[in-house]
Amino acid sequence: MKISKAIYLFFIPGLILYSIFFLFPTVSALYYSFTDWDGISADFNYVGFANYERAVTGDSIFMKSVGNNLEFMIFVAIFQTLAALIFAIILVKNTKVNYYLRALFFFPTILSSVSVAFIWAFVYDPNLGILNQLLNLLGIGFLTQNWLGNGDIAIYSLAFTQVWFHAGQMLIIFVAGLHAIPNDLYEAAKMEGASKWQLFRKITWPLLAPSATIVIAYTTIQSFQAFDLIFALTGGGPNYSTEIISTYIYTVAFRNYDFGYASGISVIFMCIIALITYIQFKVLRSNRVSY
Repeated sequence: MKISKAIYLFFIPGLILYSIFFLFPTVSALYYSFTDWDGISADFNYVGFANYERAVTGDSIFMKSVGNNLEFMIFVAIFQTLAALIFAIILVKNTKVNYYLRALFFFPTILSSVSVAFIWAFVYDPNLGILNQLLNLLGIGFLTQNWLGNGDIAIYSLAFTQVWFHAGQMLIIFVAGLHAIPNDLYEAAKMEGASKWQLFRKITWPLLAPSATIVIAYTTIQSFQAFDLIFALTGGGPNYSTEIISTYIYTVAFRNYDFGYASGISVIFMCIIALITYIQFKVLRSNRVSY
């Protein structure tokens, strides 16, 4: 069957949009990462790899933001995946109650990040917040905290908010993956006397690997891009304890007017995401089972 050359014209709008909003900014960031451009003046100097060297060896705040981002990502990847998987297993049957519950869990995902930030700022408020009031009501007031003001736990408070925000979205992916598993496999395993744990370990989890790959990779990318949520809740404070790479890039670029250095950090940022996502895909792909 011969395909008309005219069909390639349909690729042009997408290619134009891709070039404008992804390719051009990426190439520009790479170009300016070798300069000392301040983002305003037309003149700048080429500094070679000085921005990259500064980021890796001479900027303690950047290294702290990388560490914060990794802590945030690991917490979110583990607990968001676990929460989504558990609720997906509980709500896998297509009943009216489960439909409503899936919609309820998915609802936070459709909210804007700033709206979620305002909701959780009220929850975490040390004086009037629902969380501290609930702990006092339960008689465990010794657990009350300044959840966003304590630098030791603030990043985990934000990570919990991120889990609440997107776990429902990942739940839907897991539910779809569970529905794709042939029921005959479970029936055959039950006839052989397999326990519920054996069913999960030998059938459910291996055959959910494609869904798990999507969930973990997407969760990782979300964790590195949680700029608006963190910026609205803490702005990177206190004392840079919740500063992540994206918020630090914003600070360097739009507050310090050091766009050349911010571009260098952005390139490193993209490389970190690409490396972590690649490792995750390799590890999870090795556990896939075909049927």
